[in-house]
Amino acid sequence: MAKTSSVLPSDKASALALTPISRETEARLDAYVDLLLQWQAKTNLVASSTLPNLWTRHISDSLQLLALAPSAKVWVDFGSGGGFPGVVLACALVDTPGAMVHLVERNARKAAFLREALRISGAAGTVHLADIGDSVDSLLGAVDCVTARAMAPLHQLVGFAAPLVGRGAKALFLKGQDVEAELTEATKYWKLTPRLHPSLTGHGWIVELDRIERRNSSAVQPK
Repeated sequence: MAKTSSVLPSDKASALALTPISRETEARLDAYVDLLLQWQAKTNLVASSTLPNLWTRHISDSLQLLALAPSAKVWVDFGSGGGFPGVVLACALVDTPGAMVHLVERNARKAAFLREALRISGAAGTVHLADIGDSVDSLLGAVDCVTARAMAPLHQLVGFAAPLVGRGAKALFLKGQDVEAELTEATKYWKLTPRLHPSLTGHGWIVELDRIERRNSSAVQPK
């Protein structure tokens, strides 16, 4: 079984300096991290090489989204996997009235992990065991923000998010250094006016979208 000592204490301190949180939120995230390290021994939730810097590479990377959508209460996280950014956001939003994070995950074992993570942390979320393409219409009520991290190419994410953005949601996608190439590909199929925000935690980027329009209804996106 993995141990919490695999995470560098200095990394946690660095992360909390980048994205300050309350002691209550820190306690919820500590419980989540402990659970993730236990499950990591049996299920590959994150790259093992990132465990020593888990707080900066994954937790702060997720928390930084809150500043880009400070009034958002209802979030949808596509392909939640190990819970980034969805579970982290849910932990941070516990004290926000009306807050809810919908975690969409098609892998049953990862969905089970996400449910346990929400339970032990007391986070404000719910898990949907579903393919992303099948889940949007089943989510009830208005959605304020849709997110995804390391889940699919940008042109696919835009297609998944388009119905929610069309109903007023903001999209925030965490992407790597090749974001310009992904945007070039996405704009073959979609009319976009993206805002790019440099990540606080490394060399990646956050793609912010408030409007998505299909460029050519006859165009078929590559899989």
